[in-house]
Amino acid sequence: MARLIVNPNASRVTPELVAAVERELGPVQTLLTRGPGDATVLAADVNQGEVVYVLSGDGGFNEVVNGLPDGVPVAFLPGGGTSVLPRALGLPRDAVAAAHALAQGAAGRTISLGHVEASLEGEPVADRRFTFSAGIGLDAELVRAVDRLGRRAGGRRPGDVVFARELGRLLLAHRAGFRPALTVVGRGRAAFALVANCDPYSYAGRVPLHAAPEATFEGGLDLAAPVELTAARIPAAALALVRPRPGRPRWLLRVHDADELRIECDRPLPLQVDGEDLGDVTAATFRAERAALEALVAR
Repeated sequence: MARLIVNPNASRVTPELVAAVERELGPVQTLLTRGPGDATVLAADVNQGEVVYVLSGDGGFNEVVNGLPDGVPVAFLPGGGTSVLPRALGLPRDAVAAAHALAQGAAGRTISLGHVEASLEGEPVADRRFTFSAGIGLDAELVRAVDRLGRRAGGRRPGDVVFARELGRLLLAHRAGFRPALTVVGRGRAAFALVANCDPYSYAGRVPLHAAPEATFEGGLDLAAPVELTAARIPAAALALVRPRPGRPRWLLRVHDADELRIECDRPLPLQVDGEDLGDVTAATFRAERAALEALVAR
């Protein structure tokens, strides 16, 4: 039996798209989410021996992996504006094309996941798996800024243009640059931290962003954390995201293939996982869950 979990409010999801995906996949039980957290509940109800397809954006994918029982294979169909996870797994950006490729021949790929436990002034605030990225500081601040703008009609999130505009506003607000604001325990001080489970870290339209170019789905966690990012250095740092070069600049703290990373913040800072705002934190422990998920990919 196969189940298709659909977020009808994802940026690219329409009734017509759902019907086209169903035709490509063949007989499936289609389940529509109704609000935040619903995909986790639907995924938790899946039985061993079933297959799950998820048509959503990255937030819906994240919810599914936080509810899915161990050993259940899952395929991620891009229904969001960015949909980093299926693209990083090599699936087409178009959901119907991705469904067709999987229907023609799917293979299981065992991948690792990330997991974060975070607290605010000693009180637990987050306990969450993530599929491709997490961050404390700048990127989480960007996610929050976009979320403050609200959703479009139908609950859809703003697209890449709005993200780019809000990023510009954030950089202007930090015109003096980014000073050390947290400690990666045992590694050093940094201004903000990006934790990656794969490469690319994200996309800007069709352009992949390589915050941690050595990260792989089969490995542990990678960290990229600018020690201090001055205004003059921001253009070079942005270029490095698009065209990474060998070597590690002195201003950038990097960790590769880690089992655990502990971050302590000087003050409350925002935390995001897979593009979802989890609130402010003062401490967070990131762990690699190696070989945690069987993702279905095209042969």
